[in-house]
Parts: sequence; C-alpha cells; structure tokens
Amino acid sequence: MIRGLLAEARPKQWSKNVLVAAAPGAAGVLSHGGALWRTVVAFAAFCLVSSGTYYWNDILDVAADRQHPTKRHRPIAAGVIPLGVGRVVGTVLLAAGVGVGMLLSWQLAVVLAAYVAVTLAYSRWCKHVAVVDLVMVASGFVLRAVAGAVAVDVRMSTWFLLCTSFGSLFIVTGKRFAELREFGDDAVGHRPAMQEYTLGYLQLVLTVSLAATVVSYCIWAFDTKELSGSTWPFYELSIIPMVTAVLRYALVIEQGHGAAPEEIFLADRPLQVLGVLWAVVFGLGVYVG
Repeated sequence: MIRGLLAEARPKQWSKNVLVAAAPGAAGVLSHGGALWRTVVAFAAFCLVSSGTYYWNDILDVAADRQHPTKRHRPIAAGVIPLGVGRVVGTVLLAAGVGVGMLLSWQLAVVLAAYVAVTLAYSRWCKHVAVVDLVMVASGFVLRAVAGAVAVDVRMSTWFLLCTSFGSLFIVTGKRFAELREFGDDAVGHRPAMQEYTLGYLQLVLTVSLAATVVSYCIWAFDTKELSGSTWPFYELSIIPMVTAVLRYALVIEQGHGAAPEEIFLADRPLQVLGVLWAVVFGLGVYVG
C-alpha cells in the first residue's frame, strides 16, 4: 500500500508548484539565502496541500474514475487504498501543508487554505458548471504564484498577476480542448461540464487568453524595465522566447496533445529549450541589468 499512497500523492504533479518561485525570481531575491529558504518551504507546503486535494478529488470522483480508461488505475479507484485510509491521509496532508505555511506567515497559510477551499469546491460542485470550472482550475495556478510572493514578502505587479491569470486560463482551456478532441462525446462521462463545450467555443477562449497573456507579459516586461532603470534590453528581449514558447504550446494543443500539460513540458524539447532561453534572458535582466 505504501507505493499506492505515494502514487496517489502524484509527485509528477508537484512540478506545477514551481510557480511559487515566479514572484521571488522576478523580484531577484532568490539569490538571498533567507528568501530562497522561504520559497523552498512554500514549495513544500504546496506539495503537501496539493497532494491532499488529489486524495480528496479521487475520493469524491471514485465512481466516475472507475469508468475512465486511465483514471481507473489510480490507487483509490483501483481499490489499492481503502476510502477510509484515503480520507485520513488526505486530511493529514491538507492540515500539514497549511501548518507548514503558518511557520512562515499567516498570509501564506491563508493562501494555502484558499487553495484547498477552491480545489475542494471544484471537485465537489464547480466542475459541473461550464466556464466556472475553467476559472476555478486556473485560479489554483494563480494562488501558487501569490503564495510565493507572500512567502518572501515581495510586491506583485498588476501586469504580472494578469499574465499569470490569463496564462493559467490558456493552459487549462487547452487541456479541455485536447480532451474534447480525444474523447468526443465520451468526454462528458469524464467531466460533466464538457457537455456544454464545443471545440469552437474552446478555441475562442484559447485565442482570447493567448492574446491577453502575450499583451500583459509585454506590458509587464516594459514596465519592469522602466522600474529597474536598466539600460540593457534583457526584459524586452525576454518577450521573444516567451511568445515563441506560448505559440509552440498552442501548436501542441492544436495537434491534440494538450490533455496532460505537465507531460508536454517534460517531453517537448523545443519548449524546454525556449523555457531555458527565457530564464537566461530574463535572469540577465534581473541580475545584470
């Protein structure tokens, strides 16, 4: 059962929690020992609460998951983990994550608790409401970024927050688009809200969120350049790999491979190269400019 408990925590999904380093990284404080340590603790806290929500999501969805071609292999759906054990472990993980956050600040604990509330509300009710389900899932990514900011007490730019919000909506909508293309009418059995979506509507949301992400990032890059007083064009140049990466991801979605975003980032070499290039260019703006 130990292997099942670890698998149910979905460690592969923990890569999403790297978003807690976004605000500290953009502020250029990760080179400071104290800020780095607080960011790592915030990352660990989010890993705990996210794993706890995965437990509870699978408990609430156990009947539907057993009819799903891949989710039926998850430990709870497969019966490897009894429901009673899953409830206890899931609750302990949630409490432990919020508790770890409280060690840093009550603000971080509040963000973690908000993430738990949003995720459980999605699993229990909101996933049945079209559009609301997209916003709820996207808000989970935004809360990760907010957690990093409050953990090290750095200010978040309005444009940074908008870019994160629309970028999250773009990725979540891409996931739904890929699922609808892959499963067709059967997608309704896996996600109830899918019966209200069409490929045309999801493409519209993808277009709007993609455009908003690019525009808000460009404004954020120029705004950051002005605030920094730098004479180097690194912030502006970071727009090139960022926009190219987003367009690359849009192509992957159009090809029907966006149902598992974390697997795309781990498998698509061009995206990885663009991500590293963006990090290097933006990092030069933070630490050299």
